[in-house]
Amino acid sequence: MQDLIKIAVDAMGGDGSPKKIIDGIIHNNKTNKENFFRIFGDKSKIINYLKNNIDENFYEIIDTKKVVKSTDSPLEAAKRGKDSSMWLAIESVKKKESDIVISAGNTGALLVIAKLNLKMIDTIDKPALSALWPNKKGMSVVLDLGANIECSSKNLVDFSIMGASLYKSLYPDENPNVALLNIGSEELKGNEIIKETFQILNEKKNQNFNFAGYIEGNQLMNGEVNVIISDGFTGNVALKTAEGTANFITEELKKALSGSILGKISSLMNMSNLKKFKKRLDPRLYNGAIFLGLDTPVVKSHGGTDFFGFSNSLEVCNKIVKGNLIDKIKGNIS
Repeated sequence: MQDLIKIAVDAMGGDGSPKKIIDGIIHNNKTNKENFFRIFGDKSKIINYLKNNIDENFYEIIDTKKVVKSTDSPLEAAKRGKDSSMWLAIESVKKKESDIVISAGNTGALLVIAKLNLKMIDTIDKPALSALWPNKKGMSVVLDLGANIECSSKNLVDFSIMGASLYKSLYPDENPNVALLNIGSEELKGNEIIKETFQILNEKKNQNFNFAGYIEGNQLMNGEVNVIISDGFTGNVALKTAEGTANFITEELKKALSGSILGKISSLMNMSNLKKFKKRLDPRLYNGAIFLGLDTPVVKSHGGTDFFGFSNSLEVCNKIVKGNLIDKIKGNIS
């Protein structure tokens, strides 16, 4: 256990918990023996799913009956008490009993409880919600995705440094190319905050990443840029648009290939390519958003994902800790 990465897991958050969460842990453990799971939740429910499915050397259960509900406001969640599975999981990283914390529960509650328990990294004013998106050449880190509706130029510069640090932690052999999401690629486009941020990043020439200027929405997936920065309002709209478009294409393709005899024959002939296409757009492969700016990493799994998606978010936890994300951010900020 001493050499294992200790992941604090809120087992009671998200749809289908705790079974989905435990199934994700079991699936992750089959392929990765580097993780030790500190599982917070109702032991009487959790233990039945764990029995005979995972070696006891890879987990411990911290029993608690209190749960933050998906319908709770952040304030209600905080008031629910310090005995909820989400609060105790976050508290375990505060006490250095765990290296990282993950929950599939209420996003607003997770952010508020994390901010109540954990310190911000020095000089960073606001935490940002980041996530992974697929592009033509691999993956991109995108932030902020909704934690901050309004941002100053300093916030966006901080996001650039944090996003580049996250990318380098996850993909140590690649170089971060950072761009600001904007309505055009010309220097004069955008509001005053975007233009001011552009000037700061363009003049500063940060050694930890390459600043590539502006990027438009139709270029997000081309792979030329792998760290994309915006305020939380714009980033969240872009995320939901991308998700909706991917779902639309997948559903329409299914209809086209199953609606006629010719379509069915075509789908059989191209089964291998169709499987590759489906896998490329599978959101479960990119599950696991990260709150950046806190002095301890906090990961948010999508509440509606299945055990496979949750297992992938546990893999993100593993890479973040191994990649020394917090130390990278602190070093790059300074």
